[in-house]
Amino acid sequence: MAFCSACGAEVSGAAFCPKCGASQSPAAAVSTGTVAASPTAGMDENVAGLLCYILGWVTGLIFFLIDKRPFVRFHAAQSIGLSIALFAVYLIIGVLFTMLHFMSMGFIALAIYPLLALLVFIVWIFMMYKAYQHEKFMLPIIGPIAANMAGK
Repeated sequence: MAFCSACGAEVSGAAFCPKCGASQSPAAAVSTGTVAASPTAGMDENVAGLLCYILGWVTGLIFFLIDKRPFVRFHAAQSIGLSIALFAVYLIIGVLFTMLHFMSMGFIALAIYPLLALLVFIVWIFMMYKAYQHEKFMLPIIGPIAANMAGK
């Protein structure tokens, strides 16, 4: 798929972008000098999608703000949403484990916490793999929200 170098909309081989009207010929972009290249223009979509997940919400926010390609924006938004959800889960689990500790049942927390960390690691690797395979895998609750944020 081809994308507009000015706004990131899909152009499908058209001479002009249907969204912003920018010329899509390489000679026109060079001659006018007004179209600025995206900072991630030389990077493949799947690599940029994978990098959205590397540092969680930090790289997700960076790619969401600088990259205009829909695939990358979706994975960036989903990375941000996943990071927020994991923060909320860890906060709730931390409160519950603290309560278990005061009830002299802290050993349960010691058994569950490593399993939770392993599950988070597996989800993180899985999402990077899906992005690298150029798949738009949607997480159950976060995925539709990310699709709306990315502009579908």
